[in-house]
Amino acid sequence: MSNLRNSVRLTGFLGNAPEVREFGDDKKLARASLAINQSYTNDKGDRIEDTHWHTLIFWNKQASLAEKILHKGSEVSIDGKLVNRTYTDKDGIKKYVTEIIVNEIMLITKKISEA
Repeated sequence: MSNLRNSVRLTGFLGNAPEVREFGDDKKLARASLAINQSYTNDKGDRIEDTHWHTLIFWNKQASLAEKILHKGSEVSIDGKLVNRTYTDKDGIKKYVTEIIVNEIMLITKKISEA
């Protein structure tokens, strides 16, 4: 039950190919954005399309896998945990960031029907 304390599962489309950085011989980081599309009908009966963006972080083996199999537009399902961090930008302004550290990746492929 402890793995449910900070757990997130999302399915969406990558907005960019993973950006990969290596740190020495044994550390690798990949970063990508994930778009989650939602639609609903408002009070006036209008259909509203809404997109939420999430930053995905892949480390080491997950980063290598992401680099090999993921590209812009890939539909993926991920499992991970939320992490909040802060940093100070070049203008001295403190920024707050929420990211998802990915534990599992599942590439979703659509079956192509033959005509």
